[in-house]
Amino acid sequence: MKTKSRIASILKTNSLDFSITGLQTFNLSELDLIKDLEFQLPTNIRLGHLAEKIVSELIKSSSNYKVLYENIQVIEGKQTIGEIDFIIEELKTKTLIHMELAYKFYLYDPNISSEPINNWIGPNRNDSLKEKLEKLKRKQFPLLYHTRTKSIFNTKKINEAYQALCLLVSLFIPYEYKASFSPIYEKAIKGYYLNFKTFTSLDNSAKNYYIPSKKEWGMDPSENENWTDFKGIEKNIIISITEKQAPLCWQKYKDTYVEFFIVWW
Repeated sequence: MKTKSRIASILKTNSLDFSITGLQTFNLSELDLIKDLEFQLPTNIRLGHLAEKIVSELIKSSSNYKVLYENIQVIEGKQTIGEIDFIIEELKTKTLIHMELAYKFYLYDPNISSEPINNWIGPNRNDSLKEKLEKLKRKQFPLLYHTRTKSIFNTKKINEAYQALCLLVSLFIPYEYKASFSPIYEKAIKGYYLNFKTFTSLDNSAKNYYIPSKKEWGMDPSENENWTDFKGIEKNIIISITEKQAPLCWQKYKDTYVEFFIVWW
């Protein structure tokens, strides 16, 4: 995995704003950073934690923010009741921000509801944008005001911290879907999804493919150097589909690159 490309992919990912989430937004574009920033990344962690690590290093590398606390577990008795992602400080104003981070991939299923917010689901249908936002509002952000949390921080200013969400999303819509979306969603649409039968019917000898590992999700397919034909990925896709796991697929066709999920449902 190319470190610079992985870092750049996080910076380029669109975030959903207040008009969708109902929560204050922290945009990574607010960070003053040098160009071509690079730092060492861990290799043995899951995608969500990798994104957290990258964002942490980006904030630490910026000239206008610093990280005061990160990944603070709040424990009551012997039970962990939650975790606070970041407490950061804007250096010029000394403003404290409780920032929660999420790095998500959602697919749009128009059959769920007439309300778009209800229709963004995880590739395997076991999570959703609406559920994520409800959890943030009900559990994550109120955690800052829990009595156990206040005892962790050594500053009274924590009561003055404002809260913001950095929700980085890559969105995928049904293959050949024609309905329009609001501009906030539109900017975050990275590709489409289809079933294995449709995918097979679209294959031809001029197309090459790559199945990225979960840690590569969100990276730019055009920077990939390892490509194969349909036969080179067919077995892995069938195994994933059988296990009810929707793989992400990158496709190179002439000078064009696209990405899509192959769903089992």
